[in-house]
Amino acid sequence: MDNRPNILWICTDQQRFDTLGCYGNKFVKTPNLDRLAANGVRFTRAYCQAPVCAPSRASFLSGRYPRTCRVRQNGQDIPEDEILVTRLFHDAGYACGLSGKLHLSGCAPAACPTIERRINDGYDYFAWSHDNNTPNDWLMNSYSHWLRAQGVENHRPVREDCRFVLTGLPAEYSQAKWCADCAIEFMQAAAVKNRPWVFSFNCFDPHHPFDPPAEYLERYLPILDQIPLPDYVQGELATKTPPQRKEHRGAYGIKGNFPYDEMTEYDHRLVRAACYAMCDLIDVQVGRMLRYLEESGQLENTIILFHSDHGESLGDHGMYLKGCYFYESNVHVPLILSWKDHFSAGVTADGLVELLDLAPTLLEACGLEKHPGMQGRSLLPLLTGEAPLDTFREDVFCEYYKTKLGGDTVSFASMLFDGRYKITQMHTLAESYPQDHQNELYDLAADPDEHINRYDDPEYTAVKLRLLEQFCNRQALTADPLPIKASYW
Repeated sequence: MDNRPNILWICTDQQRFDTLGCYGNKFVKTPNLDRLAANGVRFTRAYCQAPVCAPSRASFLSGRYPRTCRVRQNGQDIPEDEILVTRLFHDAGYACGLSGKLHLSGCAPAACPTIERRINDGYDYFAWSHDNNTPNDWLMNSYSHWLRAQGVENHRPVREDCRFVLTGLPAEYSQAKWCADCAIEFMQAAAVKNRPWVFSFNCFDPHHPFDPPAEYLERYLPILDQIPLPDYVQGELATKTPPQRKEHRGAYGIKGNFPYDEMTEYDHRLVRAACYAMCDLIDVQVGRMLRYLEESGQLENTIILFHSDHGESLGDHGMYLKGCYFYESNVHVPLILSWKDHFSAGVTADGLVELLDLAPTLLEACGLEKHPGMQGRSLLPLLTGEAPLDTFREDVFCEYYKTKLGGDTVSFASMLFDGRYKITQMHTLAESYPQDHQNELYDLAADPDEHINRYDDPEYTAVKLRLLEQFCNRQALTADPLPIKASYW
């Protein structure tokens, strides 16, 4: 009998760290995830390695930085020779499954006419649904096929009172619910075979478009005036990077795409409420999966982790969605790990950690060797109480490549955060593009909301020089640890 632990790996898409009750949000209803945190370890300072989907996902699935695993932007295909942690589990005898999004290769219709290109990723069961949007229904999207089998039209009309929020399908036909159905189906099959398993639940929510089921948004309408407006200080973008100033006028540099100044207070609040409603829906589906594990007797032998791939601006700093910037709302993510009677319960870990630490953590917890190419560090000593919870990494590193906001302008940027000071460096490949304020420095002790760029402040010169040296060291340490395959000598 194989008693190695199962793994239920829950990853949401574009969910901020502050959208759960256990992270201090008083509006959302997330009792199931709050209970998971109460029974496990909740990390308060977990950071993704890229503020957009594909690089972040490739990083935590490979345990390697985006520049190392060579998925540096959305639309870039992961190389065939990259080794995912799910492949390692599969090769060790685990059954591996996925429902929802993978996004390790290009998924635009032109690049993905049928289904996302796959490498040897280890997934035996693959219920793929990159997103839930009507324009992509013609793809080989398993969720879309399921809707058609139910006789349901994937129609999500724009609300009459706010053009930035859609009315989603009823919860019973949502992609999040379908992803949970697939997870439960897989867990049932794996239990029959008495084989350890890894399942990736990768719903598209709460990624935009903001389209919660009407019944989930409804409860927020009477309290809409209590939901805070975005955290934006008029004029703050004057000392920030040119891409940010452009995205203030429209997300991704697209005119009319969440143009901050054209949105009313009602618009801002309703968008945030819609995002919260989508998080509530996720929590319900997490609850269904947890109940199945309890009722089937598998909970005691299942590691459960919850996190998102990156965050969402939600209007903070005068911008929506995500892009070439590294604010807490974009790179600070929720992270909870639980394993009954094996991991500490009801504790909070305040040390800096990175999502690429997850792959080596899971391997060690299951008694498997870390792949030599992995750059993450196992969190297992923190989870089992063998190491202090308030220290882990000296700093965290995040990167973004090739933001293109009109014309041929391309920007590259990266971030280092030591727990107090955050420094970002940006380089733009266009001489005609504004070169002012390419870099940023924030003191989160004095300015926790990151409104004041201190990069050119003389009082912060010593701090800046220290961080730049640390930045250079980090750049070197993110080089691929694997040996060069070809010999040039």
